[in-house]
Amino acid sequence: MDRLTDVPKSLAQTNDYDGFAEAYAAENENSLVNAYYERPAMLALAGDVAGRRILDAGCGSGPLTAALRDRGAVVTGIDVSAGMLALARRRLGDDADLHVVDLSDPLPFADDAFDDVVASLVLHYLEDWGPTLAELRRVLRPGGRLIASVDHPFVAYTIHDPRPDYFATTSYDFDWTFNGRSVPMRFWRKPLHAMTDAFTTAGFRLSVISEPQPDPAARELFPDDFADLSRKTTFLFFVVEMPPSAADPHE
Repeated sequence: MDRLTDVPKSLAQTNDYDGFAEAYAAENENSLVNAYYERPAMLALAGDVAGRRILDAGCGSGPLTAALRDRGAVVTGIDVSAGMLALARRRLGDDADLHVVDLSDPLPFADDAFDDVVASLVLHYLEDWGPTLAELRRVLRPGGRLIASVDHPFVAYTIHDPRPDYFATTSYDFDWTFNGRSVPMRFWRKPLHAMTDAFTTAGFRLSVISEPQPDPAARELFPDDFADLSRKTTFLFFVVEMPPSAADPHE
């Protein structure tokens, strides 16, 4: 395991989205990987959400929150970045249920408060998924679902600062560039079995592991990049479920 010595506990300390919220939100809005690949895949996995109480964990500027709300869900959004939530409130309206929350901390919600949690491209910011998954499980009702997307482990180990040991949990640092500004970021890569073990240890049941294709509508908008994305995996998607009885996660 490498680069573990000075890793801060708080997501806010590691990746400062407040500093580039506007630029990131603009990129996220219509990009191929977000608007035509990751977000449609999350919505497809969520299915019919009309009337469901959903926690959008790491909601950012709110595009997934808005899409779920448009489909009839009652959505609460949380994010570590106050700047991102300001953009989300601008999108969703002053009455939107939004909270500044660090997923490394306990969640400010009652037990069994939600039917679903969506965690879009957020878990890979965490070294240890255990405490966060325990909290997400706590706020889900029995039978509820966690729908999550993360950087695909194959991509993390072969493209982003490659490491020879696939089975180690390691961090990697890189720079995102928006409008000419370079922003340092840190992600954590885990082997697939570490991800699935984290879910089951937290008391979830694995329901779906998905490697979807991009939305066909993007073929004409991004002809070159669409072809490349159609042949190479980028993100990995999970649907994990709470057992019907919260008293027995293994029943």
